[in-house]
Amino acid sequence: MGLAMGLTASAIIHSPWGHRSGAQMNPALTFTFWTLGKISARDAFFYILFQFAGGLMGVLLSALAIGPPLWHSAVNFAATVPGMPGEATAFWSEAAISAVLMATALIVSGSNTMRPWMPAFAGLLVAAFITLEAPLSGMSMNPARTLASAIPSGEWRAIWIYFTAPPLGMLATAQLYKLARGRQRI
Repeated sequence: MGLAMGLTASAIIHSPWGHRSGAQMNPALTFTFWTLGKISARDAFFYILFQFAGGLMGVLLSALAIGPPLWHSAVNFAATVPGMPGEATAFWSEAAISAVLMATALIVSGSNTMRPWMPAFAGLLVAAFITLEAPLSGMSMNPARTLASAIPSGEWRAIWIYFTAPPLGMLATAQLYKLARGRQRI
C-alpha cells in the first residue's frame, strides 16, 4: 500500500496538473505556504475548499466503484484512527511526519539541483510513512483526507488530531526554516 500511494503521489506531483497547481493536495500544506506568503489568501481559500471537496468526491466515487469492500468494517472507507499506542502517540506521530514532509518540501524546492527530484522525495516519504507510521496514527497528514473518510464512515474518534497535528508540524517547521534561512530563501 505504501508503495502504491508513494508512486501515486509522485505521479500527481510530476503531472502537468501537479506542476500547474504546485501539487497542493493538503490543506495543512496550503495553509503553511499561505503563512509564508507563497500563495494569496484567495487562492489558499479556494485550494483548501476544493481539497476538502475533492477528497470527499474521491471517497464517494470509490464507494460507487468498489462497493461493499470499501464500507466493510475492516476497511470502513479507509477512516483515519489512532493506532494501538493511543491518541498522544498518534498526535506526535502526525506532527512529526508533517514536519518532515514540510522540511523536505522547503529544502528540496529551495535547491535548483534538487528541485527536479521533489516528486521522488515526496513519493518516498509517503511510502515510508504509510509503511512505518500508519500503525501509530493511521497516517493521514492531511485533514481533507481524514474528513473525506470520516463523513461516509461515521468514524469521528480523535479527528481533532488530524486537524491540529499536521498544520502544527508544518507551521513549526516552516517558521524554523524561515528563521534559519530567511524569508527570501523560501
